[in-house]
Amino acid sequence: MKRLSLLLVVILLSACGEKHALTEKPSVEAPLTDTVESLLADPARLKELRKRCRINRAELGDALCNIVGEANTRAFLGDGEVPYTPPKEKPAF
Repeated sequence: MKRLSLLLVVILLSACGEKHALTEKPSVEAPLTDTVESLLADPARLKELRKRCRINRAELGDALCNIVGEANTRAFLGDGEVPYTPPKEKPAF
C-alpha cells in the first residue's frame, strides 16, 4: 500500500512539471490587422482563419482566434437587431 501511494505521488508530481514546448509563445507576434467587420466582409478569409485556428491556435494566438470566433458568431446569428414577429394565427396544440 505504501509503495502504491508513493508511486501515485511520484506520477502526480511528474505530471505537474513544466512543459516548455507547449507553453512557449510564438517568436514573432504579428500585428492584428483583421477585425470582425473585415472578416465579415471577406468570407473566404474567415473560413481560412477558422480552419487555421482549429488546427493550431497557439501559432495564430488567442487574440486573433477570438476575433475569428466573434466574426463567425455574427455571421451565423446576424447582428441581433431582428425583432421577434409572432405568427398571426395562434398555434393549435
